[in-house]
Amino acid sequence: MGELTGKSALVSGASRGIGAAIAAELLAQGANVLITARKPEPLEEAARALRDLGHPGRVVAVAGNAGDEQARADQVNAAIGEFGALDILINNTGINPVYGSLMDADLAAVRKIFDVNVVAALGYTQLAYHGWMRDHGGAVVNVASVAGIRSTGVIGAYGASKAAVIRLTAELAWQLGPAIRVNAVAPAVVKTKFAEALYSAGDEAIAAAYPMKRLGAPEDVAALVAFLASDRASWITGEVVSVDGGLLATGGLGA
Repeated sequence: MGELTGKSALVSGASRGIGAAIAAELLAQGANVLITARKPEPLEEAARALRDLGHPGRVVAVAGNAGDEQARADQVNAAIGEFGALDILINNTGINPVYGSLMDADLAAVRKIFDVNVVAALGYTQLAYHGWMRDHGGAVVNVASVAGIRSTGVIGAYGASKAAVIRLTAELAWQLGPAIRVNAVAPAVVKTKFAEALYSAGDEAIAAAYPMKRLGAPEDVAALVAFLASDRASWITGEVVSVDGGLLATGGLGA
């Protein structure tokens, strides 16, 4: 019996990378999991891979753009309809189409970053609250970034959006306690397709700046998320926990 046996979760942005690893960890801990992503085919592939792990929990996949209000509603309603509950919400969806100086950034792209990274997280939380958690309690974990804690100089719009996610986490923890806990995790560079541009020049050179001398793996983040979603973290809310190989301790930059 896993720590999350009998619990039901929704993980956004879960067709690959950190989101897929979080879904796998929640399943391993006994939860039923609904996964979301924008593209149906990769999402179905991810669902098949998760089912092949052989965990007892059920996996449901519902495609839809996190930036679309109706898609979010359909996904939350599907989770409650399929599982009869929504105890855990993982706001993992994130985009970053803007690199370089903010003075050259396309403002439409910046708006899209904030819409998907920040507004969607609040939208999912509102839906989970009104649909289930208000009456039954629950746990929300937002995936932020160390770029929301310290400036990078490279991914400024993304970092600003993640700083907003961190602030949102604190506000929601204050407003939704005691029945609903809201926390965030702040990864540094994790070896995923999403972060590939940040280590494409060679991950060993990038990892040299980290006390742990390696970049993160999706599983590093997933283990922390599962803990924060579990009853073992029952007196933790409003926190932002870095999972960064020690990068922030050095004063270094990350994403």
